[in-house]
Amino acid sequence: MVKEERSAGAVIYRKEDNQVYFLVLWYPAGHWDFPKGNIEPGESDIQTVRREVYEETGITDLEFVFGFREKIEYYYRRGGETVHKEVVFYLAKTRQKEVRLSYEHKGYAWLTFEEAYKRVTYKNSKEVLRKAYNYLKKLGEI
Repeated sequence: MVKEERSAGAVIYRKEDNQVYFLVLWYPAGHWDFPKGNIEPGESDIQTVRREVYEETGITDLEFVFGFREKIEYYYRRGGETVHKEVVFYLAKTRQKEVRLSYEHKGYAWLTFEEAYKRVTYKNSKEVLRKAYNYLKKLGEI
């Protein structure tokens, strides 16, 4: 039997000198990805994103970009079990440049779209980033 897991996360960006920078986190397993975490009972997706982003980065200033919601799915193995994971990503703007990493991560970087696209490890996360970037272009943020 396959175990089910649901998480929520965010593609976080900030603007500085007319340039957009995206936040990517370095996980102990060696990959680069966006902040995310499991949805706890009674939590909405947005509540989960706010909590996880704060726990993982110390960022409290999040302004969600209305209309962006991307879902990815994948399978992984944990303790001999197959887990089906569904992650919903939102897009959020911040003015906070300072990041206070939790024990869950080894590093972070604020990168331009091109740099972030190269740095992010997984294909599905790269696709979420590309969609977020294109959405921001459509809105005139970029």
